[in-house]
Amino acid sequence: ANFNDTSGLTPRGRVSMAGVTVGTIESISLNKETFQARVEMSIHSDVDNIPSDSSAVIRTSGLLGEQYIDISIGAEMDSLKEGDTFYSTQSAMNLERLISNFASGR
Repeated sequence: ANFNDTSGLTPRGRVSMAGVTVGTIESISLNKETFQARVEMSIHSDVDNIPSDSSAVIRTSGLLGEQYIDISIGAEMDSLKEGDTFYSTQSAMNLERLISNFASGR
C-alpha cells in the first residue's frame, strides 16, 4: 500500500480487518518516484480472499495509542494476490499538523 503519510506506523505493527489481527507490517520505505511511503504487509495465509477493491486505512488505537493498518473490505469478486497493491489508501491523521492549522486559522 502507498500512503502520503505513515507517521507512527512501525514494522511489526498490526494489520487488522473488522478488529481482528490478520497480519503484520513487514517494512516501510520511500518510493523515490512518487515520494510516497510504501508499506509492505504480510497477511496470514488463511486470509486469502480480500476483495481487490478493498482499502488500507491507517488508524490509531484509542486517543494516543499505537497506529495500525485497518483493511476496509470492498465488494469485488476478484481477490488480492501476493504482491498486489491496495488501490485505495487513507493516510494517518497528523495530530500536530491539525492543531497547528487550527491555531493558525487555516
